[in-house]
Amino acid sequence: MSKKYLYYFSEGSQAFGGDKTAMRNTLGGKGSGLAEMTAAGMPVPQGFTITTEACTQYYTDGRQINAEIQADIFAHVKGLEEITGKKFGDIENPLLVSVRSGARASMPGMMDTILNLGLNDASVEGLAKKTGNPRFAYDSYRRFVQMFADVVMGVSKSLFEEEIDKMKAAKGVTNDVDLDADDLKQLVVIFKKIYEDNEHKPFPQDPNEQLIEAVKAVFRSWDNPRANVYRKMNEIPYEWGTAVNVQQMAFGNSGDRSGTGVAFTRDPATGAKKLMGEYLINAQGEDVVAGVRTPSPISHLKDQMPEVYDQFVEIATRLENYFRDMQDMEFTIEDGKLYMLQTRNGKRTAQAALQIACDLVDEGMISEREAVLRVEPKQLDTLLHPQFDAEALKRADAIGKGLAASPGSACGQVVFSAEEAEEAVKNKTMPKVVLVRLETSPEDIVGMQVSQGILTVRGGMTSHAAVVARGMGTCCVSGCGAIKMNEEAKTFELSGKTYKEGDWISIDGSTQTTGIGSKVSGDSFASGFIGWNGGEVASGSPVDSIAGATYSSNGAFNAINAAIDCYNNEIKGVQ
Repeated sequence: MSKKYLYYFSEGSQAFGGDKTAMRNTLGGKGSGLAEMTAAGMPVPQGFTITTEACTQYYTDGRQINAEIQADIFAHVKGLEEITGKKFGDIENPLLVSVRSGARASMPGMMDTILNLGLNDASVEGLAKKTGNPRFAYDSYRRFVQMFADVVMGVSKSLFEEEIDKMKAAKGVTNDVDLDADDLKQLVVIFKKIYEDNEHKPFPQDPNEQLIEAVKAVFRSWDNPRANVYRKMNEIPYEWGTAVNVQQMAFGNSGDRSGTGVAFTRDPATGAKKLMGEYLINAQGEDVVAGVRTPSPISHLKDQMPEVYDQFVEIATRLENYFRDMQDMEFTIEDGKLYMLQTRNGKRTAQAALQIACDLVDEGMISEREAVLRVEPKQLDTLLHPQFDAEALKRADAIGKGLAASPGSACGQVVFSAEEAEEAVKNKTMPKVVLVRLETSPEDIVGMQVSQGILTVRGGMTSHAAVVARGMGTCCVSGCGAIKMNEEAKTFELSGKTYKEGDWISIDGSTQTTGIGSKVSGDSFASGFIGWNGGEVASGSPVDSIAGATYSSNGAFNAINAAIDCYNNEIKGVQ
C-alpha cells in the first residue's frame, strides 16, 4: 500500500517531521493529542489511528472499507496484541478496545463512539474469571451490545433504556450501579434478543467483524444529520473527513476505585484559572457526557483518591503548558491507576475566550498577536446576550436550582423535544422556546440551535448539553434534579407546580449568581435567578418574569471595543 492510512499512537508524533498542522489534519485532533501525550510519556492506553484520508477513501469506494485498508487494520490489531500482551477475542485474556471518532476540528458529541468492543459470549466469561469481577464483565458486555446496536445498526437506544428502567424498578433501585451481576447477565440476554428481533440475525460474535462494522459506523457518522448541522454552524468543510481511534480499553466501571471524568484546565464559562471538571465513580466515559447521573466536582477526587488527583493536576498543568491553551481532557481511573484518553483545546464562551487570551498573554504563554487571533469575531456577539434586570428578578418567583452550565439568560415557552423546538420556531407558533429534557443527546443539536435556553434534569458542567451550549453561546442550566419529568404527557413538576408544553419559564445560566437578588461581581453580567448553583428558574409570563430584561452594556461593550482595537492594531502591524 503506497499511502499510509494507519499510525500507532507511539509513531504519530514523529511521523510528520514536526509539522503539527499536517499531523492534526491526518490523525485528527484526538489522534494527534494521543500521539503527543504518548510521546511525552503520559499514561495513555495504547492503540492506533485510522486517518482522515482513510475516511475520504471510504466515501470514494462507495462507503466501503477496501481490502487493503481492512488488512492493515487487522495487522495493527496484531501489533496492539503484542504491545498489550492480550489477544483479540481470547477467552482467557481478551483485548478489548474503544472505537472513537476524531476530526481535525473539535465536534463534541456529534459523531459516534463504541466501547468494550471485542466482547462476546465466550470472552465475557474469561473477563469475569480473570478479574474476579463478574458484575464488571457483564456490565461491560451489556453496554457494548447496546452501543453496537445503536451506533452500528441504528437500533433505538430507548428500547434498551426501557429494559434497564424495568430492571431497576423490579429491584427497587435508582441507579444502574445498584444492579448486581445476575441482573446485568439477564440484561445481556434481553439486549441480544432486542438486537436479533430488530436485525433478524444474532448479535455478532466475531471481534474482527465487530471492529470493521464499528469503524464503518464512525466513518458514516461524519455524514449524519447532527454532524452536518454542527459543521454548517461552525463552517467545517465536509471534505475533511474524520479519523478513527482504536484504543485499548481502560475500565472506569470495575469498582469503587475506578471511575471516569472530563476536566478543563480553566473554567470554560468564565475563563478563571482553576481546574474545572467532573467525574463519576464506577462508570464509563459516555455516562459523564450523556448526563445519565449528575457527577461529582473534580475537587472531590482529592479526598477519594489523593494520589490520583495529584497526578492528574500535574498532567493537566503539563498539557496546558505544552499546548499553550486551555485543555479539555478525558480520563479514566482503573483500580486506582490513572489513564489519559484525550486532550484538546477546549470549547469556551466568549467571555472565557477573552479572559483566557488575556491571561495567557500576562502569563507569557502567547503573544498579543496570538491572543487576538484566538478570539473569533462571532464570539464577541454573544457578549451582548440579554441579561435579566435586577429589579425584574426581585419580582420573579424562583422555582428551582441546578448547575450554571452556560451563561446568559433566557425566557421562552416550554418544549420537550428537539423536533418540537425546531417546528415551533419555524412555524412561529412559539417563536421563543426553552428546551426541557431529562438529558440532551447529540441528536438534539437542531433543537438546541433554535432554543433560547436549555434546561436538563440530569448532567453536570461537562455534559453534552453544557459543552455544546457554551460553544453556541446559548444559556443552559443542567442537573436540576428536583424536576419530575413526564415526557409522554409533555409536563414537568417543580416546586409543587406542574408545567406543560407552551408554558413560559425563564432561566439564568450566569455562573456568578447565587440566588434571587444576588449581587454580581464586576459589571459584565446583571444577576440571575436560576441559582442552579449559579442559575435559577422562574415561572410566569415574560412580562412578569423578565419585564426588565436588558442588555448588560458596560462590560460587554468595553470588551468588544478592546478586542476591536486589538484587531485594528494587528492589521496595522501586518501592513
